[in-house]
Amino acid sequence: MKLRTFLTSAVAAAAALAFTAPAAMAQTAYKSEYRMSLVLGTAFPWGKGGELWANKVRERTQGRINIKLYPGVSLIQGDQTREFSALRQGVIDMAVGSTINWSPQVKQLNLFSLPFLFPDYAAVDAVTQGDVGKSIFATLDKAGVVPLAWGENGYREISNSKKAIKTPEDLKGLKIRVVGSPLFLDTFTALGANPTQMSWADAQPAFASGAVDGQENPLSIFTAAKLHSVAQKNITLWGYVNDPLIFVVNKEIWNSWTPADREIVKQAAIDAGKEEIAIARKGVIEADKPLLKDISALGVTVTQLSPAERAAFVKATRPVYDKWKGQIGTDLVNMAEKAIAARKQ
Repeated sequence: MKLRTFLTSAVAAAAALAFTAPAAMAQTAYKSEYRMSLVLGTAFPWGKGGELWANKVRERTQGRINIKLYPGVSLIQGDQTREFSALRQGVIDMAVGSTINWSPQVKQLNLFSLPFLFPDYAAVDAVTQGDVGKSIFATLDKAGVVPLAWGENGYREISNSKKAIKTPEDLKGLKIRVVGSPLFLDTFTALGANPTQMSWADAQPAFASGAVDGQENPLSIFTAAKLHSVAQKNITLWGYVNDPLIFVVNKEIWNSWTPADREIVKQAAIDAGKEEIAIARKGVIEADKPLLKDISALGVTVTQLSPAERAAFVKATRPVYDKWKGQIGTDLVNMAEKAIAARKQ
């Protein structure tokens, strides 16, 4: 009887090992390299945020998690609108991605592209760091990725080769490069412009040749990409859209790490995100706005709208705002509007 009991226990123990061993191996069999997708390289705040995250993770895990950067969304042949799908499918392991680029797959992210929703940086922080930000992270988690932290590409200002833009009428007929978002197409169409969707790689030669008149991007991109050298001689500060970034990891990759390493990766993302936001805002939040002085010194005409001038653009794009509010989710937009109204400035 004792022998039978011993044999039964031994078989049960062996069976338990057979079931637990693969799970343990799966959790400890780390890849030699994890691929991080980025639209922009380390010369830009966006790419710098990815570099900061990768370095912090490597240092804090003693090299267990080694991350390689792939700027220019090179893992998906430069098509930034495919990044979220590729991340969900495992083609990409992790990313610092744009809410704009991922909005075709996750409609709630269009919130950040509603024209003139965010009047200042305090409004952006009130939304991303509050209940709205938590709601969006929950939505992303359900969509198949693990969101960890917020970053920022910045307020998107408009530049062109033709003239200073002070009124909606000044945009009429201008060919403006935009990202692949229907909301952007609607916004610029409402302003009388001719929005043209194209990749960033294709856009710069188009500016130089005059095939495209203008573009909209944060000032940090304007300077780092030297857009003044491709005929972008006029820039208007209108603050119509802010583009938050999100630090995310593919779910299978996330689940392959130990709980301790997951916490390290998450905290590293939070820390890198805070540093990246500070870099993205440098030069434009200070009272003397040194970045504007640098741009003016390049021979660029910088136009700052008065409150009344900005209000004209708000009015012209309000039908677009109202149309998209329902598509994004009225409750979510209302929550964001309340958070902005209650912000501390």
